Amino acid sequence: MSTRERSWPVPAALAALSAIPLTAGMLRLTQLAGGPAVIPADHRFASFPLPLVVHIVGATAYALAGILQFVPRFRARHLAWHRRAGRVLAVAGLLVAISALWMTLFYQAQPGTGDLLYLLRLVFGSALAACLVLGFAAVRRTSQHPRSTPAGAPS
Repeated sequence: MSTRERSWPVPAALAALSAIPLTAGMLRLTQLAGGPAVIPADHRFASFPLPLVVHIVGATAYALAGILQFVPRFRARHLAWHRRAGRVLAVAGLLVAISALWMTLFYQAQPGTGDLLYLLRLVFGSALAACLVLGFAAVRRTSQHPRSTPAGAPS
């Protein structure tokens, strides 16, 4: 098996895992914009849909740009794009985490969800934000080192 053939399983798996939530998010945005109700309406978001819109748009950007970050050949050929996309991903991920925490804390819980789910949403939303901030700081710290820049590339 060549390197080229082995470089696609992770991006393909990420695309497959992202397909259902991205489709549901797009259907929800269509519904919020006044389109047909293809999925059951959730009236919790009707009065103030901004956090939900931010969450869906951020998750879409995070998923789609994030998939390309895992394609070694693309990353090697487009290093400047890879770095810029990393910054976009950090912002998109923070938008996802903050909007998730916002919806957890300020929207009424759906019937049937319990305290454990509430707690898990707080833990994972906070952990996502913390990991993104720590990861971005680590990249910034190591990317200033002269050996981390390819020969001949501007620093």
